[in-house]
Amino acid sequence: MRMCACRGTAGFAHVSCLVEQAKILYDEAEENNLGDKAMNERWLRWVNCSLCEQDYYGVVRCALGWACWKTYLGRPKTAWCRRTAMTELGNGLDAANHYEDALSVMEAEMSMLRRVGASEIDLLVAQNNLGCTYQRLGRLEDALQMKRDVYSGHSRHRDLGPLHQNTLKAALNLSTALVNAGDYAEARAFTRDQTELARRALGADHPVTLDFQWGYSRAFTLDKGVSAEQLGEVATALEKTLEVSQRVRGREHPQTCNIRNELTIAKTKEAIARTPGECPGDA
Repeated sequence: MRMCACRGTAGFAHVSCLVEQAKILYDEAEENNLGDKAMNERWLRWVNCSLCEQDYYGVVRCALGWACWKTYLGRPKTAWCRRTAMTELGNGLDAANHYEDALSVMEAEMSMLRRVGASEIDLLVAQNNLGCTYQRLGRLEDALQMKRDVYSGHSRHRDLGPLHQNTLKAALNLSTALVNAGDYAEARAFTRDQTELARRALGADHPVTLDFQWGYSRAFTLDKGVSAEQLGEVATALEKTLEVSQRVRGREHPQTCNIRNELTIAKTKEAIARTPGECPGDA
């Protein structure tokens, strides 16, 4: 299977081979005491492709999440690998649209983290994932409040700060929650500033930066009060974003498809807005 950003003949693999690769790499790091940095880097094989270095998605992410959990389930509850395996299971279920199951895992994870006295950063990561699943299940108020708390926690943490990748991801999730809650003006102002921070910290072609640009456009296309000129500017920006996403992630990646779909919506609503007697909200 292949559910990453590889193209052509690259990236195809048996899921069992991906699992074995991840297990071997992490086991070697543990046995040789390679340190936290090496262990974190090797753990990424449970999450992203070693060739394109983009995250897996869909059923492959879900299969790897289950395999990760089964691999480390027997470790002590306080072990980092066991706790993180639960995170991967929850995220994998979410990636495959099993939202109720993902919610059960994530709530159990939050309870476990509090019992074992996990760090503030670990709790923030778990809350962030939980907030995303709330959103998928339509619990928009719960999602928005949790994502505000998570972003605030990341921003004020002494080891993170506004330019840290985890903080920017928390900001991205908050911006999405603001749009989904209909707070378009706040979403636009917040997302505009965060997009610039993402460009500075991660680069213009980074997936997080591209996702900010997609989210910023949604704060216009969903708002019935925007003008044809604004929608035209959004469409122009989305064309550039789509070009980059197709190069970085591939044409069939779910987020590339979201950007392409948003571009179609923006152009359609712009055309309607320029038609006498019509308004963007009618599309």
